[in-house]
Amino acid sequence: MTDTASPAGPLSDLVVIEMGSLIAGPFCGQILGDFGAEVIKVEDPKVGDPMRQWGRSLPKGLSPWWPVIGRNKKSVGLDLRTSEGQAIAKSLIAGADVVIENFRPGAMEKWGLGYDVLSKDNPGLIMARISGFGQTGPYSQRAGYGLIGEAMGGLRYVTGEPDRPPARAGISIGDSLAAMHAVMGITMALHHRANTGRGQVIDAALYESVLGVMENLITEYDITGYVRERSGSVLPGIAPSNAYPCANGEMILIGGNGDNVYARLTEAMGRPDLKTDPKFLDHASRGVNQTELDTIISEWTSTFVLGDLLILLEGKGVPASRVFRAPDMLEDPQFAAREAVVSVEHPVFGPIRMQNAFPKLSATPGRVRWPGPALGQHTDEVLSARAGCSVARLAELRKAGVI
Repeated sequence: MTDTASPAGPLSDLVVIEMGSLIAGPFCGQILGDFGAEVIKVEDPKVGDPMRQWGRSLPKGLSPWWPVIGRNKKSVGLDLRTSEGQAIAKSLIAGADVVIENFRPGAMEKWGLGYDVLSKDNPGLIMARISGFGQTGPYSQRAGYGLIGEAMGGLRYVTGEPDRPPARAGISIGDSLAAMHAVMGITMALHHRANTGRGQVIDAALYESVLGVMENLITEYDITGYVRERSGSVLPGIAPSNAYPCANGEMILIGGNGDNVYARLTEAMGRPDLKTDPKFLDHASRGVNQTELDTIISEWTSTFVLGDLLILLEGKGVPASRVFRAPDMLEDPQFAAREAVVSVEHPVFGPIRMQNAFPKLSATPGRVRWPGPALGQHTDEVLSARAGCSVARLAELRKAGVI
């Protein structure tokens, strides 16, 4: 199912060939497709992208992850390990603006699909290459999944409770960050191409994409010798800013570390003495006495059920939130008002809900046009239109197992 009635997105003039699998490459393609690009996903004709089965398994062997990460894409089943498949891929890329791949460095060159080859026929081609450690360096040939990038980029070490081993974020954040950096690189390269007519290669490494969001972690150590450690739900020296217990067993997040916000929090607590207490008088003193302050606030929040406390703090202008889960998101008026979650028709599951396209653009917003397609659903359509394959040729290629 495709939606052609809606306004075109800002990238609707772009043709993108996605040749990656799993998360980083496909999430990059998802973002581009969300904003209108024609994303042609090339995948193994027999098994397809493993994302079709990953996650909590559903009836018929389908994954609830695939409708999201495969959305707004056209699926072409093509065996890149065959010379015929490689020739077809070259033909597709010759008419494309962007190619995305997240194979181990060297795989594209082994198939005769390196940038030096592809750019001869298409000098404006932009090639986004996503890998664990980048295309160069002594680690480039190592296998590099998201958790390795998170570890090497510094995120894993600082995530979790101080008395426990490093924790994960609960999502594949390393892959997602690499995909987002690749998208940023693609948009920059498109701007450069508009001025010069020349394409280029984006080399997005997972570990560098994680490192890029690690704030002042390296500089702090370089200047002071301090190695940032795991601190659980708090940021050392930033108080109050934590998760606090409520009477009904739920937790509330409160960010009251700014001086003015902290003053409003003490008013909400009915504790004006906490505002003038020398131990909590300013940002620095509250940081030094963080544990004591959090204990006082926890004793207070424990006397409220979550809903009542949220209303009280909102009225006082104190930033606070429940810890949202999926059911909370589907019931929340803010999510509804901004259409943060949308319903999409799926050929097997019927209407399914998923996150919308972000960020919001006022004139050319992104949108979910259709969920992840069936394997090879668009093979004939794409290869006949973009690779010049006749009906007879398609039959030959299918018989040979190339498509």
